[in-house]
Order: sequence, then C-alpha cells, then structure tokens
Amino acid sequence: MSMPLPDWLGPLAIVPTAFAALMPVVNPFGTALIILGMIGNRPEQVYRSLAAKVATMMLAYVATVILVGQWLLHFFGISLPVMQVGGGLTLAAMGWRTLAGGRTTGAESEQVKDEDAQRILDSAFYPYTFPLTVGPGTMVVLLTLSAHVTHGAPMTTLLSHAAIFIAALLQALLVYLCYRYAPKLAQRLSPSAINAVQQLMAFILLCIGGQIAWGGVSALARQL
Repeated sequence: MSMPLPDWLGPLAIVPTAFAALMPVVNPFGTALIILGMIGNRPEQVYRSLAAKVATMMLAYVATVILVGQWLLHFFGISLPVMQVGGGLTLAAMGWRTLAGGRTTGAESEQVKDEDAQRILDSAFYPYTFPLTVGPGTMVVLLTLSAHVTHGAPMTTLLSHAAIFIAALLQALLVYLCYRYAPKLAQRLSPSAINAVQQLMAFILLCIGGQIAWGGVSALARQL
C-alpha cells in the first residue's frame, strides 16, 4: 500500500507535466541548430556567454509571464492569437533576412570579429531569447499551465506556480547546455557545410514563423 504524498509535495507532480509541455515550444536542441546557422563559426567564448545570457533571460521571461503575463496582455489589449501573428511574422522575417544574406566568409579581421561577437552578445534578448528561444508559443503554454493550477488554497496555488518555474529552470539548463556546446558541431563542419546549415535552418525558421502566424490567423478567423 503506497503512502499518500504530503500536501506540500502534491504540486511537485506538476513539474514533469510542465517540463513536457514546454519541451516542444522551447525545443533546445532544434533551436541550438538554428542559432548555429545564424551565428556560424564563432569562438567558443561567444557561445558560452550567449548561452548563459539566454538561459538567464529565459528564466526572467518565464517568471514575468507566470506573475503578470495575463495582466499585461489585458492592459495592452493584446489577445494571444494577435501575439501569435506578430511573433510568427517576426520569426519569419528573421529567417528571410538570413536566407537573403547570402554566404558568410572566413576572411574577417580580428577587429571585425570582435565587433561582431559583441553585437551578438548585445542581441542576447532579441532575437536569441525572444522570440527564438521563448516566444508566443511559450507564453501560451505558460498561461495555460498557470490558469490550470490557479485554484484551491493560496499556498497550493503558490507551490504549483513554483513547480512550473522549476520545470522552466530545467528547460533553461538544457538551453544552456545545447547553446554552449553548439560550436562543437561547428568545429566538425567545413565552411561550406556551415553555410548549408545556415541556409537550411533559416528556411526552417521561416516555415516555423509562418506556421505560428497561421495558427494566430486561424484563431482570429474562428472568433469572427
């Protein structure tokens, strides 16, 4: 006969459910390949610093959505389908710019490389954290999970939201590891292969953005 869990341990059962729900929208492994395609062959220090910044900003984003996400949407009068359309179009535009950017070359001066590395780190939040790592899809999942566990005693609700954050923390750890070690793959690819990966991932990003935007348009159409 199994012993019942204490009341304060019950909400922890939400952790695996929330982790599984976040996995397909965060997609650390696939997004690491997209970032590899966008950044290309850069020093490991750039990837390490970017991975740490993105993981930290991702947790800040998750905490903000859990605490005040629904209120912010209501305050600005933005519906989730509209956010899907805007976020999807942003992703599609990023993919298109990368596709239209052509091939990258390895004949860069050290000064240009340093300036480019700093530009990448300065862009840690946009686009690498939002909307590439966590975007409209992540917000939808977080708000859905938050609404699902907001019931019962206040302490139970608080612990349930903490469980969602723990699941996001585990996802952030995966994000860090995947982004941090993405250059290991780059080191095993020739410049032509890196450019091929870059173009392929840009096209996939374009398609992902189109799919997210279409989902928002479809939801808006159903509301008419």
